[in-house]
Amino acid sequence: MEYKDHINEKIKHYNVICIKWGHSYGPEYVNRLYRMVERNTTFPFNFYCFTDNKEGLNDKVIVRPLPVLKVSQEDNKYSYRKEAGLCDDDLGGLHGQRVFYFDLDIVIVDNIDCFFTHPKDTEFQIINDWNTKGDHVGQASCYSWVVGHLGFVKEYFEQHPKEVVDRFFTASQEYLSDQVIKKFGKLNFWPDSWCRSFRFHCLPAGPLRHFMTAKIPVGAKILVFHGSPNPHEAVKGVWSEVVKIPFWKRLYKVVKPTLWIEDYWK
Repeated sequence: MEYKDHINEKIKHYNVICIKWGHSYGPEYVNRLYRMVERNTTFPFNFYCFTDNKEGLNDKVIVRPLPVLKVSQEDNKYSYRKEAGLCDDDLGGLHGQRVFYFDLDIVIVDNIDCFFTHPKDTEFQIINDWNTKGDHVGQASCYSWVVGHLGFVKEYFEQHPKEVVDRFFTASQEYLSDQVIKKFGKLNFWPDSWCRSFRFHCLPAGPLRHFMTAKIPVGAKILVFHGSPNPHEAVKGVWSEVVKIPFWKRLYKVVKPTLWIEDYWK
């Protein structure tokens, strides 16, 4: 399939991508991410959204169809559309170009030019996962690769979906990490200070969360909201609007209204 974009070929544009499907995130999340990138880079960029519904998206967002995984719905019940599907060797006509993926619910709090200039040659870059000891799992809220170099990730999943799901279940970022390590021998990580977890690095420890507001860690460029709370919940001071928190977990699953998020997440 051929794609035509309004790109000035004389200027190098960096490629930022995201993915949206279903009803978990509306178009406002895509548009907000686009504006955050626009405010926080001095470089020209193209912004792609791979989606099944383009309604409400900013006109500057380049829309592409969701990548197709050639497996049954049952075999993809935990949805590997992001970590496997985006590894397509063509990916919306971007073969041979480096792309920078961001989750829709991240918050950019500082200039991100360093992300665009950091990768060397065809290196795959990802966040070092905070939930895992060692260097064998990448946190897939922000990662970068050259399209055409990760096709094996998608192909293996399509050929062995039951095996992958039986081993990794919902942990699709662990599957991606495992495949990259098997192919290239290691994962390359962004500098730790650039990508920080809201839960682990911004919130005060334990019971102090009842009295103190979250803070942006020194050197942070991107705040990752994995699990609960989401950015809009943290703004309100609610841990989760969807899941009821057991009484005993309310000792630490608490967040005071974090209004400064609104200064960046807009």
